[in-house]
Amino acid sequence: MPDVRFIGCLHLSHLTIAKCRGFETFEEHDEWLIKQWNNTIRKKDDLTFILGDVTMEKSTPYYLLDRLVGRKIVVLGNHDKHQDVRKLLNHVESVAGMIDYKGYVLTHCPIHPSEIGSCRGNIHAHIHHNSLPIVNVNRMYNDIENNPIVSTENKYFHVDAYNIDFKPKTLIELCNLQEMKDNKV
Repeated sequence: MPDVRFIGCLHLSHLTIAKCRGFETFEEHDEWLIKQWNNTIRKKDDLTFILGDVTMEKSTPYYLLDRLVGRKIVVLGNHDKHQDVRKLLNHVESVAGMIDYKGYVLTHCPIHPSEIGSCRGNIHAHIHHNSLPIVNVNRMYNDIENNPIVSTENKYFHVDAYNIDFKPKTLIELCNLQEMKDNKV
């Protein structure tokens, strides 16, 4: 059975992000990402959801996706240009705006806290720091009697490539990371 993994914000061939992530060149960044990915994913039929920002608004680095082991589905991010989707589809299985995966919402940007109660969790990228604040929200229309307060705690799973050491993570790994984070508090 193939593994399913998640990662986002690859930012292939983007010098500014590469430098922010501690690399001298974007080539060094891209090679490290490819190495980490391919040391993690070994089977051709494994599926990885890339949760946005494959590049920084350019299609020329898409060929690097061919060097990444496994099947790939992209959820578009704010730096993925819609006019480049046809080119992107030459290197990935499919492209979407948002995906429901086993009750988890896969997005680039985190979903609004008022929506989190209707799903098992939100696997996302986009924010380049490690966590979202814990927020208590009413499910809908501030009707506490019929829609009790829902906590966002343990509902957001952040998979920015840098924050997960450039290694796509399974759902179990994400839950374990969340548990480790909770125990540190």
